[in-house]
Amino acid sequence: GSLLAILPFILLVIASFTDNQTALVNGYSFTPEKWSLEAYQYIASEWATIGRAYLMTILVTVIGTALSLVITSTFAFAVSNDKLPGHKILMFLCIFTMLFNGGLVASYYVYSNIFHIKNTIWALIVPTFLMSPFNVVLVKNYFSNSISPSILEAARMDGAGVFAVFTKIVMPLSVPIMATVGLMTAISYWNDWTNSLYYITDEGLFSIQAILNTIITNIQFLTSGQSSATSAVDVSKLPSVSIRMAIAVIGVLPILCIYPFFQKYFVKGIVVGGVKG
Repeated sequence: GSLLAILPFILLVIASFTDNQTALVNGYSFTPEKWSLEAYQYIASEWATIGRAYLMTILVTVIGTALSLVITSTFAFAVSNDKLPGHKILMFLCIFTMLFNGGLVASYYVYSNIFHIKNTIWALIVPTFLMSPFNVVLVKNYFSNSISPSILEAARMDGAGVFAVFTKIVMPLSVPIMATVGLMTAISYWNDWTNSLYYITDEGLFSIQAILNTIITNIQFLTSGQSSATSAVDVSKLPSVSIRMAIAVIGVLPILCIYPFFQKYFVKGIVVGGVKG
């Protein structure tokens, strides 16, 4: 089973090093007839733009994930207390927004014309991913089922306030679920290109996924023959097929490098936060 899950990634990497013409004629193979670095050479030639997009995506992922963890954990800690005034209303609002939303047009109008975050870094952080009701439910279940109420009561008897209980007792005991939610949120931010599509027109703020999608679109346009008569680019030499695989490798590589360090927390957090709840 593990091998079947790994094989597509192996094929992805091999395909990115396959000669473009060979891939066009024979398709992708684990043993290509001809190897080539054309796809990565093309990416290297665009690295000034791609490198800036990488830095922007890293910045957005770090800030967005940190803010998301703060908002999600504090909200979940509050609603994990059944005696909190308005507890049922807050949970209803949380679940309701998980099932329904105002739609793309309404969201675009609110973020662009009311909050005025269009063409700012906040357009890549706030919409969609800043707080997930699903994550709130996971964290709430973890707080309710994995942290003994007696520990919290003992802390209160020793004079700890709500903030002290949360920061010094609850959070240190919640590393697995925080790592789980943080990893899922970080992946969402890293893979996001829709916020760039909707709210960003300044190329200096493009994320890596938006830039890579633009490169693919440009290559498809050049190789379609629509602009070959006027373009100075030799479209026959563009790695139109292998570039897609290379771009996928570039996009997924950071997540593949980070995930092994969070895997044990991810599995434990999902089991405890989901099954017990």
